[in-house]
Amino acid sequence: MKVIPLHLEEKLRIALAVEHNRTAQQQIYAQFSSKMLGVCRQYIKDVQHAEDVMISGFMKVFTQLHTFEHKGSFEGWIRRIMIYECIDFLRVKQNQFNHQDIEDVILVEKDSAYEMEEFSADDIQNLIDQLPDGYKMVFNLYAIEGYKHQEIAELLKISEGTSKSQLYHARKLLQHRIIALKNTLNGTK
Repeated sequence: MKVIPLHLEEKLRIALAVEHNRTAQQQIYAQFSSKMLGVCRQYIKDVQHAEDVMISGFMKVFTQLHTFEHKGSFEGWIRRIMIYECIDFLRVKQNQFNHQDIEDVILVEKDSAYEMEEFSADDIQNLIDQLPDGYKMVFNLYAIEGYKHQEIAELLKISEGTSKSQLYHARKLLQHRIIALKNTLNGTK
């Protein structure tokens, strides 16, 4: 029995999927769909809409698979497509993000005194879901995906100052909501 290294198996699966091999496409979908639903869910509150965006994202993955150059992570390539699909969905849904242009925003990073281990992943996701779409988009791109403000500005077609402002306001709102949730959980509210 011949052992095929994992990266060669992935390359073969991708090559087959490019040739419209349904089994290979199904394997790619099965391998990455739950993670990509999680990515979509970070940006889109409604699970059914997040699933729709993920499916349209996979349609784009399979139609654009021939452009994947095997430079970098295949999962990262798919993830980027999903993020773009989420942005497009939110643009259409809302026509524009709620944002204000503030050229000079001073971000003050404080050591958080909040004990996040008190909260479940669902609690944290719920807090992020309550953010206005513009705040949530910038927060996710910056804090979760690791994009820089310049990249976010280009991606969302906003100014860099607006990106910083959105992040600042998202963090402030999250801080207030974390305090409120903590008080609720501790029975002090």
